[in-house]
Amino acid sequence: MSTKFLRKYPIIDYIAITFGAAIMAAGIGVFLIDARVVPGGVSGLAMAIHYLTGNKIPVGAMIWVLNIPLYLWGLKELGKSFGLRTFWGFSFSSFFIDFFRGDIPGFRYLRLQDSPTVKDLYQNDFFFMILIGAVLIGIGLGIIFKFKGTTAGSDILAAIMQKRFGFKPGQSIMFIDFFVIAFAGFVIDIMHLSPERPALVLTFYAIFLLFVSSRLIDIIIEGFDYARAAYIISDKFDEIAVAITDTLGRGATAIKTRGVYRNVEREMLMTVVSLREITILVEVIREVDPKAFVIIYNVHEVLGEGFRKRI
Repeated sequence: MSTKFLRKYPIIDYIAITFGAAIMAAGIGVFLIDARVVPGGVSGLAMAIHYLTGNKIPVGAMIWVLNIPLYLWGLKELGKSFGLRTFWGFSFSSFFIDFFRGDIPGFRYLRLQDSPTVKDLYQNDFFFMILIGAVLIGIGLGIIFKFKGTTAGSDILAAIMQKRFGFKPGQSIMFIDFFVIAFAGFVIDIMHLSPERPALVLTFYAIFLLFVSSRLIDIIIEGFDYARAAYIISDKFDEIAVAITDTLGRGATAIKTRGVYRNVEREMLMTVVSLREITILVEVIREVDPKAFVIIYNVHEVLGEGFRKRI
């Protein structure tokens, strides 16, 4: 499906975000909540509160409640970048979690977590059960990010921390997720919620879940490639360079060029971004100069600040 078609019919984005939210919600609601394995972020914090209240507060509803102040804060700090798609994403993911678990009035008969298949996995193949949850979360979030949506939560906190304190988004998200996982493990331990498995074992499962889902998100967004480099030719190269620095926290290199067709000298920008950032980069360029000429290509390896060494 072409990018032009998606821009012409943005409803496709919302359908895809809804589909991704349903897949992600299945991973959390069906496979992880009763297993006491926390995915991190606002979802993990909502699960910890769910356990603390004796399972009385539905996880999906708690996720939605926790995300509302973060969403409003994000709108204030970051503007329209956290707009309708973000609200749509976290609202539908919250809804589907409670829907699949039968916590929504009129659908209490569903309770997919009580199906014979899930029960058998819980008793006889716990590792595979957690792996399924991780895969569903990764695929669901990957689809949501691919179509320019988010599920709010730690994404908003990371963006605000980058703007205010200069922290890299990846580091911020990792710190938040590890804090939430540790907190949930503490709650599970002090309340003796998992007599079959020690809380530390469940914490290790949660870290494994975090790794698998994050890798799948990258694969869903842009395949198996490592990063993207972009050459940007525009009369508004100064504005684009500022936008790249402010929005993505990435640098850019200006290269003096001369256009043969118009015989005009100007600077061409070259920048390298991660897979998750490529769609944001395109949107940033389009907002500043819809007529900009952009070449994007695969990068095998990047050595330098802001990129991990490829293994």
